[in-house]
Amino acid sequence: MPHQFRIRVYYEDTDLAGIVYYANYLKFIERGRSEWIASLGIDQMALRAAEGVVFAVRRVEADYLRSAKFGDDLVVETSLQAIGGARLVLEQVVLRGGERLFVAVVTLVCLTDDGHAARMPAELRARLAGPLH
Repeated sequence: MPHQFRIRVYYEDTDLAGIVYYANYLKFIERGRSEWIASLGIDQMALRAAEGVVFAVRRVEADYLRSAKFGDDLVVETSLQAIGGARLVLEQVVLRGGERLFVAVVTLVCLTDDGHAARMPAELRARLAGPLH
């Protein structure tokens, strides 16, 4: 079952026509990913301090299907699609009342503090993979 994160569209999220500015969907799904990771009991700051690794977005494939508008209540759904030694692939969907407005496939990679690819620690990988099983 996908993780759900609720968000309301504020005036600051929109353009002159009251429609969500396209780049703000990326902010919405970033918040959804952060909340998904936190819901798994993963503290990203503690992970960085203890293991020296962080997540970074490597790739985003996005489809803008319908417009969200000022005042809309949205849900960001995050689902793990695949996990490897150093990367995750997520599907993230922004919904309004069940209607799909935006869909993205996001590839994250695990990096060291100096920006090099790193294998995910085994415990981290197990926590992230849990929803697949």
